[in-house]
Amino acid sequence: MVDIYIIDLFVIGLLLLIVTLGSGWISRLPLSFAIIYLLVGIFLGPYGFGLIQLRQEEVFNAELLKKITEIVVIISVFSCGLRIVRPLKLEIWGITARLIGLLMPISIFTLAAVGKLFLGMSWGEAILLGAILAPTDPVLASEVQLTDVKDKDELRFGLTSEGGLNDALAFPFVYFGIYALKDEAWGNWFKQWILVDVIWAIAAGIVMGFVVAKAVVWLDQKIQKRRQVDELMEDFVAIAIILLTYSLTEIVNGYGFLAVFVAGLVVQRSYLNPDKPLNQLEFIERMEKLLEVGTILILGSILLVKPMLNYAAQSLLVIFLLFVIIRPLGVWISTIGKRPLYSHRRTLNPETRLLFGWFGIRGVGSLYYLAYAFGKGLEGEVAEQISWITYTTIVISVIVHGISATPLMQWYEKRIAKYAKPTPPDTIDEFE
Repeated sequence: MVDIYIIDLFVIGLLLLIVTLGSGWISRLPLSFAIIYLLVGIFLGPYGFGLIQLRQEEVFNAELLKKITEIVVIISVFSCGLRIVRPLKLEIWGITARLIGLLMPISIFTLAAVGKLFLGMSWGEAILLGAILAPTDPVLASEVQLTDVKDKDELRFGLTSEGGLNDALAFPFVYFGIYALKDEAWGNWFKQWILVDVIWAIAAGIVMGFVVAKAVVWLDQKIQKRRQVDELMEDFVAIAIILLTYSLTEIVNGYGFLAVFVAGLVVQRSYLNPDKPLNQLEFIERMEKLLEVGTILILGSILLVKPMLNYAAQSLLVIFLLFVIIRPLGVWISTIGKRPLYSHRRTLNPETRLLFGWFGIRGVGSLYYLAYAFGKGLEGEVAEQISWITYTTIVISVIVHGISATPLMQWYEKRIAKYAKPTPPDTIDEFE
């Protein structure tokens, strides 16, 4: 009898061949690759051939899911950092500051209020739900993110930088929810949460991301002056930077996701040869696409009809409020008075604000935080409730955002052209 593992390899190889050879047609359709991977994952799961098993006798392997999604996220946030070449000035990063500093807390605490008022959760459970669903996804959002380092579009830049940062900066709120689950007397741990999980962990992430990336780039350039590295091995420097930055930051209790994003920004600006980070980006993007396949296959394979139906009403309430009201209204509030960089307008045009509100794609980051919470003591009925709401939200996001991304971005690019004006020469020089 043929080993199931061998059959898995055959099916995944066949899937990769089909989506690769058919990519020219698929990319023209209102259909994302993630939808295809999700359907194949369901096909390989318990309702199909049972070839992917993360559940053994109803016991869910959360630790395996955590490790897989952790690798995917750190690769993806580094890729986000590498894509961004804008100088670190507040006026240029203003949209990112608003999306992280205003929109993310609005999303978390509004979702927490929904959990408390409508889903029967305690405040700790509700804040944990809000934090798990807060990060927008840098893995599944490639259609709406920067595709060229010279792309100056504010929507793509904002969504790329938001996806790179909020996968890290939702972490303090995840810890808040976990602490509140274990001890409802917030006074017993609130001060430690502020000092360690907010101030120290964020500062350590920023510093370690800068220091480790700078050190590796310096070492790389120093050695290659004496003897060139094998060209086939050269791109592995990017993987080394990711793993060293992430691991060293976690050792000092900083946020590794934040450090890796910062490392991507630093690498983009540190090489004397501008082609080096571009080559690294090309290599990382290929890895990212491959890892996306595996992650979405796993998501499809862990879906079960009965629990999804049991929590369907709660899930649909959360999804409707998050996608149609909370995110769009939060974006509108967060971008009040925001001046576009390259326009005569006083505020962002309505099309840009509308699409910022719609493209709050949920995905691998939420899966990681959910698996992390399982490992930190989330269990019982509330664990079932939060997990199936999360799975359903991600599935619906993969479908509706995947279908809408291509036509909406095409519409946006046509509409935005009428607002554009020539970029001043000094600004062009500043970005290149």
